[in-house]
Amino acid sequence: MLAFLTVPNARLSLLVSVLSQQPVPVVVGRAGIPGTTACNALDVLLVVIQTDQLSLPAPRRSWRRLGCAAQLERLLKRSKPRAGQVEAFSLDNASQTQVIVGLVDPVATPFQRLALSGRMTKAAPALRLAGRTAAVAFAPASSADQLLEPVAAAVLAAAFELPRYRGPAHPKTRRRRPELTVWGATSLDLPRLRATSAAANLARWLTALPPNLLDAAAYRRTLAAVARKAGLGFRWIGEPALRRAGAGAFLAVASGNANRDAGIAHLTWRPKGAKRSAPELALVGKGILFDTGGTNLKSHRSMLEMHTDMAGSAVALASLLALAELRAPIAADAWLAITENRIGATAYRPQDVVHAANGVTVQVIHTDAEGRMALADTLALAGRTRPRLMIDYATLTGSCVVALTERISGAFTNRVAVLQPLLESAGQASGERLLCFPMDDDFDTDLESKTADIAQCAVDGKGDHILAARFLSRFVPEDTAWAHVDLTSATRAGGLGHVNTDITGFGVRWTLSLLLDHDALGEMQRSAAKGKPPARPARRIKQRPVAA
Repeated sequence: MLAFLTVPNARLSLLVSVLSQQPVPVVVGRAGIPGTTACNALDVLLVVIQTDQLSLPAPRRSWRRLGCAAQLERLLKRSKPRAGQVEAFSLDNASQTQVIVGLVDPVATPFQRLALSGRMTKAAPALRLAGRTAAVAFAPASSADQLLEPVAAAVLAAAFELPRYRGPAHPKTRRRRPELTVWGATSLDLPRLRATSAAANLARWLTALPPNLLDAAAYRRTLAAVARKAGLGFRWIGEPALRRAGAGAFLAVASGNANRDAGIAHLTWRPKGAKRSAPELALVGKGILFDTGGTNLKSHRSMLEMHTDMAGSAVALASLLALAELRAPIAADAWLAITENRIGATAYRPQDVVHAANGVTVQVIHTDAEGRMALADTLALAGRTRPRLMIDYATLTGSCVVALTERISGAFTNRVAVLQPLLESAGQASGERLLCFPMDDDFDTDLESKTADIAQCAVDGKGDHILAARFLSRFVPEDTAWAHVDLTSATRAGGLGHVNTDITGFGVRWTLSLLLDHDALGEMQRSAAKGKPPARPARRIKQRPVAA
């Protein structure tokens, strides 16, 4: 998957130079426990021990067959073992093998297991140079895979290098091809592990790119290359086509850009033998490539990291690519709203009134609430294809960060009875935690406008994450199930869970868990067959067609 972006292009040459040089990791599973010879051949060995195994008598401790069992026993005797503890030692061999030991509680949550794995990889500097790594877990057979999967995911995240552009004074450190052997995994889904990690790393890489390299034109070419290599359909809906479609909310945000190259990217995945050309699933992503705040200009501190404001589009894209890589039997689309939000003589202003693609008029209140404007038309256009489920991803509101911090992301849905339990359960199971907020219709009184159908936001900002969700719901067909994810966890200082970089790739694991493990589409179909929740007729608003 990471080779998708290795396309020669003058504008893309710098953009893809780092990613194209990163070797694709080799991940294999082996039965048993690594002995002395296997351990001595490694650069890093990651050992996870479930704490209930520490009370076993010495003859019954399964790690006695480990190649470094004597050193491990001395470490355990010297320290006071407790759940969450990470210790390290080196083997006296030619490889100077680093051994990282992590202790995990038998009832640890998936997030706690990911976080432990992240601390373990952080304790192994050699992982940043890749090389030969192995992971082994000592736990009851029923728990081993649950411990090894997060460790393997953490290794693949740590071995991946985010974009760096250094001159001759900083010679590039030679990195080797990552080789990961997972010992004792009885039923670990290695193809799923590879696809999920590669997709999340791609999302991290795109989100980290400098804004002068990942502009709208470069993103468009990158997406075209990705689609071609992955066997996806691709079309670019540029500003002229959006103007004909009446997408005034998106175009308002793009109006201050120096170049007229903004647009909405539409990518499609259809599994072999798909019975319908219409999508079952639409993944919608906010792709604001740089956000100055527009006329309501951000401060320096607030603007500094705004090249990451396109993280939602990266997660939507990466999730679609993972589904295609796994040949998931889901007809799925991705819709990416790609523009900047700049300041200038042509930029949109507070009190402007614009028409969205579904006919709703919007009174602009604050130009730094641009994400919901760009998403409004993107949701409306995606909704015309009548997917069974739409999910949008956006780094949308500061109020959601205030409510949850960056550890947990916020979620909203128009199908509370069916979808809300699935959204939160997938968050717990994947270790990418979400909390659903209320979205009752009485919040709409805060978005009443005297000059348009709806105000873009409230003036005071109270509960803005809820009001943003209520605003977006006006652009989703009422008979379409929809979830909105406010990606507060897209970036976090020091990382999150198993990822130790500030840019986390949060959302890919959750999406695959929701769709593949929790069968969200199937649950929606079964719910519809039972007649709940009742489908209300969609608003009949004359719509103009959209053409690429």
